[in-house]
Amino acid sequence: LCVFLTAFFASKLEHESKHCNGKGFQRPGSSAFDRVYTANQNCGHAYPTFLAVLWCAGLLCSQAPAAFAGLMYLFVRQKYFVGYLGERTQSTPGYLFGKRIILFLFLMSVAGILNYYLIFFFGSDFEMYIKTITSAISPLLLIP
Repeated sequence: LCVFLTAFFASKLEHESKHCNGKGFQRPGSSAFDRVYTANQNCGHAYPTFLAVLWCAGLLCSQAPAAFAGLMYLFVRQKYFVGYLGERTQSTPGYLFGKRIILFLFLMSVAGILNYYLIFFFGSDFEMYIKTITSAISPLLLIP
């Protein structure tokens, strides 16, 4: 899905580029192209972080809540991109929502790492508790 979303962003950038006069990426006075280009760059720069925390959360903690959060993040990035095409203030809710999802995935990763060290040093396993908590908290990501 990440590849399709990136392809969508690139097609929007290409479409806007064709509608602007001039060659290259320097198009003075083309605020529509600038918005599309900036939104595309912002989304592209966020994906490595997203993929890293998604992988760690799914591997170290629980796969189902991590997958749900990953799908929500892709939806939110789409909302951010489309909001950025309008006024810049329209992209703020998508940006803040995306930060909350990344934080959730990061905390899942930290919980998985802490559980590993608790097993390694003390022999106590809290995996079932962590999976129950993350499964209960993940639907709360839907609240704006």
